[in-house]
Amino acid sequence: MANRLAREASPYLQQHSGNPVDWYPWGPDALEKAKREDKPILLSIGYSACHWCHVMERESFENESIAAAMNASFVNVKVDREERPDLDQVYQLVVQLMGRSGGWPLTVFLTPDQRPFFGGTYFPPSERYGMPGFPKVLAAVAEAYREKRGEVDTQAAELTKAIVDVGRAPAGQEQAMSPELLASAVKKLTARFDDEHGGFGERPKFPNPTCVEVLLRARDVPRVKKTLDAMRAGGIWDHLGGGFHRYSTDEKWLVPHFEKMLYDNAQLLRVYVDGWRMTGEPLYEGTARAIAAYVAREMTSPEGAFFSTQDADSEGEEGKFFVWTPAEIDEACAGDPEAARAAKVAFDVTDEGNFEGGAATVLSTPSPPSDVAKALGMTPEEAESAVDRARGTMFAAREKRPKPFRDEKILASWNALMVGALAQAGAALGDARMVDSAQRALEFVEKKLVVREGEMRARVLRHCMGDVLRGPGFLDDHAFVGDAALDLYEATADPRWVRLAQSLAESILAHFHDAADDGFFFAPDDGEAILVRAKDPYDHAVPGGASVACRLLLRLGTLVDPKYAEPATRSVEKLAGAAIANPFGMSLTVCLADRIVAGSVDVVLVGPRSDARTQALARAVHRAHLPDLVLAWADASDPAAMAACAALAEGKVAQDHPVAYVCRGRTCSLPIRDADGLTRALA
Repeated sequence: MANRLAREASPYLQQHSGNPVDWYPWGPDALEKAKREDKPILLSIGYSACHWCHVMERESFENESIAAAMNASFVNVKVDREERPDLDQVYQLVVQLMGRSGGWPLTVFLTPDQRPFFGGTYFPPSERYGMPGFPKVLAAVAEAYREKRGEVDTQAAELTKAIVDVGRAPAGQEQAMSPELLASAVKKLTARFDDEHGGFGERPKFPNPTCVEVLLRARDVPRVKKTLDAMRAGGIWDHLGGGFHRYSTDEKWLVPHFEKMLYDNAQLLRVYVDGWRMTGEPLYEGTARAIAAYVAREMTSPEGAFFSTQDADSEGEEGKFFVWTPAEIDEACAGDPEAARAAKVAFDVTDEGNFEGGAATVLSTPSPPSDVAKALGMTPEEAESAVDRARGTMFAAREKRPKPFRDEKILASWNALMVGALAQAGAALGDARMVDSAQRALEFVEKKLVVREGEMRARVLRHCMGDVLRGPGFLDDHAFVGDAALDLYEATADPRWVRLAQSLAESILAHFHDAADDGFFFAPDDGEAILVRAKDPYDHAVPGGASVACRLLLRLGTLVDPKYAEPATRSVEKLAGAAIANPFGMSLTVCLADRIVAGSVDVVLVGPRSDARTQALARAVHRAHLPDLVLAWADASDPAAMAACAALAEGKVAQDHPVAYVCRGRTCSLPIRDADGLTRALA
């Protein structure tokens, strides 16, 4: 029989609707039951594409005897972390404060008043991996709650106090805002750089796109290239279908955790485009185009919005959809043995395999094309043609396999990340389809998830699933959508997107900003009261909501009205010391601090946006790698266009020919009439 989760919209909660566990969604019914029956809450948080969440479900939540023990002693609550990042943010800290690594599935035990007293992540059904079996954990926690209530209450009080303390802004030494900020952060980052394989740290290895953006900002071309080349060659990249998997289980980027997340691909699309802007490397352009093609094919709804995730598992096994044996390649390329042989050499597919001790291989391209051609005894052109033929036939064969599950939630914040990346990529690469895709998605978000709050403000809901809407949205939803709207404005010159960004900025200042402490809360002031209303200035798998809010406000301060920049500047100045001390956790704050020190590069295009000469100037701007660019489209014949860039358009004289002004700190160049001259000025 289905449990209560069958009535929920979340695909992750739906996945657990057939469990014998008496699951509740988070809400008043569960909380009131815990208080009424004086039972602890077993809070389980995960998401639909999470491999170890599936494992724990199969091993424990589908087990009748384990489910009976859970039902007897606990009120069991299941949460989709993508729906409720506020709960995940707070309760992840429990595990970290207990000296363990956070992650999913997250398993936390709470008192009926939501205070945590014990937690972990994945627990096996019996003792292994150095972890106690889940039944033993359940019995021990239940006994402690019954027999040692004083100790439980003490532990809950201590953990709650620690969570409150962590939720405050991080303390750091006072740091003068100076040009040395960026160099100090880069020095710390490069101390952990993997010079052999690229990226940061050892296994497991995550892409860390915001850290790569710091290296791009510092123009550390060798380390940027090392990282982008290695990720693109490794198995973390889908060599047939495009797109990046979530992370690599080894230090070489070879064997990934196979789930694909919209937010990873959005951030990496932007990073590869910036890498191309800086180096002109064709591989990076090709990678960016392949990510966009993957998103269009696999992750776009009929209405134009973007789905959330693709699972790591298919047919009950992780990675089964993506790995290959030599025999499978021969079968896929039947009739073209040359292509089959080329694929096995190019993608390093051997009888021994490289995945989990079996014969299957995660595709990678460890050898440069010239070495592949030499090994095949072909010219480079012949080898490239054979590999391309194999890639096409292997992709077609793979499409016939049972596909991993796709979570079709439309999350406002993650959609915004992809909107911004596609808008920027399309403008840089001259690809109108990318810009159109970004515009369709943001139009969907605006229509479905943005709610007007008076004349000047707008609120963003968290997500929709079909016709079911969930809200209110959190700081990242508002900040990411506002920031993406400015990216789309720069790509299209449409002033409506500046108006949307302004209305969201006004709501951020009204509902999330802590004026007394120059920071930003993650949850709105009128949202559900949970254990802690925390601030989180850190970057995680996605950039920090507070950092993106500051970036949005700084951009609007330059473009429209300096008043927006003031709270953002104060917030960044307060966090600068902590960011330099921990650039891995606060790399976007590092970028913002450098932006405040160095100032943005402001380009004002004066002329009708439809004029081919204006468009030529715009292409020169979009092609340049300028991390702190603010682009204004000023057309004196269009009052809405002038209002959208009021702070920059002032004093820019209309010409008989479209012109560009390049400004730093409100000091502007003479008008520039041609794209080549503008390119030189931007360089």
